[in-house]
Amino acid sequence: MTWRAVPGPAGVPADRLAARHHRALLRRELPRVRESALAWRNGLAALLAGLVGFGLLRGRSDIGSLAAPYAVAVGLVLLLALLCGAAGSLSLLRAAHGRPAAAGDTGAFRVDHVAEDHTEALRAAQALARGVPFTLCCAALLIAAVGITWYGPSKEGPRVSVTTPAGTVCGEPLRTHRGRMTLRTDAGQVVADLTRATTVHAVLSCAPPPANG
Repeated sequence: MTWRAVPGPAGVPADRLAARHHRALLRRELPRVRESALAWRNGLAALLAGLVGFGLLRGRSDIGSLAAPYAVAVGLVLLLALLCGAAGSLSLLRAAHGRPAAAGDTGAFRVDHVAEDHTEALRAAQALARGVPFTLCCAALLIAAVGITWYGPSKEGPRVSVTTPAGTVCGEPLRTHRGRMTLRTDAGQVVADLTRATTVHAVLSCAPPPANG
């Protein structure tokens, strides 16, 4: 059995109009994707800038003041945020501006760019679809890092136990002035009179010893 191609029905004005409309849509496709990528890039950049500024103003200035596990966690979270931010930025830049290329690499001397623009629009849309989640992930990680610096426990400093006739006070020494030592305790700041102290010694913890029995 042999197959023979035969011409199809003749085109009507509506077909030509639809073809011109479709071609016009393809020509505007890449600029629309690029404009959308620029808007997303600017909006997400403003979001990240606000988060970084808010964290620098309200968070701890030195994560070294956090307890050891939390300080390491903040460092890891910031590293992940940096990686996600870099991936998101590169993807958004790719979507907004395309890849670096010379004119001869993109077929600049061809008459019809419709097919090439459509392919580039698809690639730009894919880059935009990657860049937005990466950037949002970066923002979420920055929020997590700031939250850990806010609510993470501070690194414990030296503790001093001072015993006087009035009782024993244990806490972190803050300052000493005219024979009086100010200690930070769980109940707040307490001033111990060193001139009446019977014992003053450093301790690892102010927790009471376990009861025998």
